[in-house]
Amino acid sequence: LSNCANSGIDVVGVLTQYESVLLNSYVAKASLWGLDAKDSGVYVLPPREKIEGFGLYRGTADAITQNIDFLDQYDPETVLILSGDHIYKMDYSKMLDCHNKNNADATIAVLEVPMKDTHRFGIMNTDENDRIVEFEEKPKNAKSNLASMGIYIFNWKQLRKALIDDVKNPTSNHDFGKDIIPTFLNTDKRLFAYRFKGYWKDVGTIDSLWEANMDLLYRSEELNLADPSWKIYTEDRTVPAQNFGSKAKVSNAYINQGCVVNGKVTNSVLFTGVIVEAGAEVLDCVLMPNTKVKSGAKVQRIITDENVVIGENAKVGSPKGEIELIAHDVKGV
Repeated sequence: LSNCANSGIDVVGVLTQYESVLLNSYVAKASLWGLDAKDSGVYVLPPREKIEGFGLYRGTADAITQNIDFLDQYDPETVLILSGDHIYKMDYSKMLDCHNKNNADATIAVLEVPMKDTHRFGIMNTDENDRIVEFEEKPKNAKSNLASMGIYIFNWKQLRKALIDDVKNPTSNHDFGKDIIPTFLNTDKRLFAYRFKGYWKDVGTIDSLWEANMDLLYRSEELNLADPSWKIYTEDRTVPAQNFGSKAKVSNAYINQGCVVNGKVTNSVLFTGVIVEAGAEVLDCVLMPNTKVKSGAKVQRIITDENVVIGENAKVGSPKGEIELIAHDVKGV
């Protein structure tokens, strides 16, 4: 949303599905992003259709299809489609300029990735003008290292027709990568790649979310949240400043307002209101709001849910292996 605001986009639809109540209440505060002016807004768009009694989107393309009427009321020439679980800073107006310059039907943001990692991504093969000639979904032997970032600009009339046709296809996954983009390519539409050079992280897993937070510590120049030229807009909670006790030891940490630290914190990110009691140790952790690590507890390589309490002298996490998600209180020893 901050990218949208900084790029001059003033109408945003947020497509929600799973456990969306808190997200809805947060997104509803459009003034945070300056999107509360006349003819502007952030609109929460839950699923309209019921599948087995539940409101669900059947795929990324279906999420747009179910909201065609929302888009039609603005009669747009182009539509920007974004994924909500990626971390990056991008000026979408530059991507739109590229789209218009190429007279494109669709433009897809791409990032160069190591060839050894191409099997994890949708890969775009392009000609010398960056026109996309082939799309491969997670190929074993990739011809290119241009990975799709899940950021698309479409000509709305072209996309609208493709979505309506897709609904009629009983074998479709109703997905942009699997269905819509291949359809555009198979019908000789003009698809172009837009090369992005900055920081980008898909945080769709616990490990990747932890890694992104660690990047705040180790790649701060690429992921500068304090950049005045590209502000990150968020809710400013009215809480006290951080407090560090006389026995606190802090090294390479990102500690937010409202935290109280009396123990040892190393290589960690502490969200608002975290408490680390005397004698507690926090190493390589991401602690969500209002987590409490009690005296003598030691936590390592974990992510906590908010309001979690780690009991006295508890040992949680390990120096190796997958990052552990702690969603419930841990009893003390």
